[in-house]
Amino acid sequence: MMPAQETYDVIVVGAGAGGMTAAAVAAAEGLRVLVIEKTAFVGGTTAWSGGMVWIPANPKMKEAGLSDSVADAVQYLSSTVPEPANAGLRAAFLARGPEAITWLEAKTEVRLQPVKACPDYYPERLGATSGGRVLEPAAFDGTRLGRAFVRLRPPLPEFTLFGGMMVNPLDIPHLRRIGKSLRSTLRAARLVSEYMLQRLRSPRGTTLHLGNALAARLFASLLARQVEILFSADVEDLSMQGDRVSGVVIRHGSRDRAIAARRGVVLAAGGFSHDAALRKRFFPPAAGFVSAANPSGTGDGLRLAATAGAALNTEATSPAYWVPASLFRRADGSRGVFPHTVTDRAKPGVIAVNAAGRRFVNEALSYHEFVLAMLRDGHGEPDRPFYLVCDRQFLWRYGLGRIKPFTRNVRRYVASGELIEAPEIEQLAARIGIKPSVLAATVASYNTDAKEGRDPEFGRGSTIYQRHLGDAAHKPNPCVAPILRAPFFALRIYPADLGTAIGMKVDAQARVLRGDGTPIAGLYACGNDMGSIMNGNYPGPGITLGPALTFGYIAGRHLAEGATTASSAARASVEL
Repeated sequence: MMPAQETYDVIVVGAGAGGMTAAAVAAAEGLRVLVIEKTAFVGGTTAWSGGMVWIPANPKMKEAGLSDSVADAVQYLSSTVPEPANAGLRAAFLARGPEAITWLEAKTEVRLQPVKACPDYYPERLGATSGGRVLEPAAFDGTRLGRAFVRLRPPLPEFTLFGGMMVNPLDIPHLRRIGKSLRSTLRAARLVSEYMLQRLRSPRGTTLHLGNALAARLFASLLARQVEILFSADVEDLSMQGDRVSGVVIRHGSRDRAIAARRGVVLAAGGFSHDAALRKRFFPPAAGFVSAANPSGTGDGLRLAATAGAALNTEATSPAYWVPASLFRRADGSRGVFPHTVTDRAKPGVIAVNAAGRRFVNEALSYHEFVLAMLRDGHGEPDRPFYLVCDRQFLWRYGLGRIKPFTRNVRRYVASGELIEAPEIEQLAARIGIKPSVLAATVASYNTDAKEGRDPEFGRGSTIYQRHLGDAAHKPNPCVAPILRAPFFALRIYPADLGTAIGMKVDAQARVLRGDGTPIAGLYACGNDMGSIMNGNYPGPGITLGPALTFGYIAGRHLAEGATTASSAARASVEL
């Protein structure tokens, strides 16, 4: 189905969080908006994510009785993002992020709530908080989308139960206590019963959480404003009138068509995680070609912007946001990528080892820092192996990768080669190509101190962030326990990205810039098409979605208000 109009006020390329925010804001301000999405679904990588949104000094914190200030956030960012590049954009983010949240909650379906116990990733730094800067989407009833529910990208199946049931993180401890606690057992029974009823009417559960809930709320906001969404369409080129972007040329099916944009075009196509040429150009060789981002992120927005003279922001400490990932094959033959964010690495009773069989990192660090350690240890060599090593007790209690806790039979994972099993540590080492004596010594050394809850080599469990990811019920250290009970297991992990940090240069109004610093009239960018305002650093959970929503909001408001009004409103008073 082709767009109903030849001309719109705004055209948005990409239906991830940034693009849908820009579209929702522009539409709520009375503009006629068209969203062009190359896949059959809205949501992008957001629909697979945890949905966390990092906004310092946000209004939800105050409502929850949590203290924060822009001054504290500035102090925190001065140490976690020490580079001067993009200081003006960080100032705009801090100044307008809280405004964006208030506006979105007042005029769209977006509803967020503070995560009170979710620390910044470097809690020992000045200005850090123990929680509240991170917002999560409130649960959403997918049936509110009606027939459009099938257009919402499903979550990764590995993060659901029973073939499609999403779980609130607060319910996970109750699921682990089934049969041990009457309260937890009754709660789990209610969740499963509700899910079974939902499956009578839907191909998957309709109680949505995490990033799927955020994507659904943004999608509902577009539907409520009658925003047109063109699916399975490629944007071939930008139309120009002089030096102004005036629309796009699309390919839909076998037809090309030009569509005009009176106010402007917003590029939010998801970065270039799956473009081999751009990865080779910007990524370190040791990073390889594994990505946990949505496959539709193939650099379309960057290539389109280049035709209009856009400049890339390459001043990034890291070209991507990193996560360790394991690989597997699903039953349908497709390759799965499991991002090891918070579910297993920091739990007590697992270690990470390198190709030599030695530990190389504090396993409870943030996923970004964990991969930076992998890249340093890899010495620039591609495909250098790394493994998570644990015992039977750990695998049963916490799971490993896509293998869920309390999995009674792991034979299919072992048979496929995904999970390596052995009755002794030395045999496990031989099966993964590591010198048996070295791995045995590594485990023995770790166990000596782990029996007392200590990790003198790396200090695992030494910060509130690390302990937050551990198991609070395990004493004395929620992140440390020995590896003792045979059989033993190993799972190979790879450096992977969650999204790219190199993107277009923009100004504080989200307008794309030329190499000389002047804005390209009619062209905006947000999400991962926009260069990282954090220069590829990762100060806290939601550091991609926070700026994505904020600059999507800024772009939508600027398009609606006109350059003169919005320019004065967007000037940030914060100095970094």
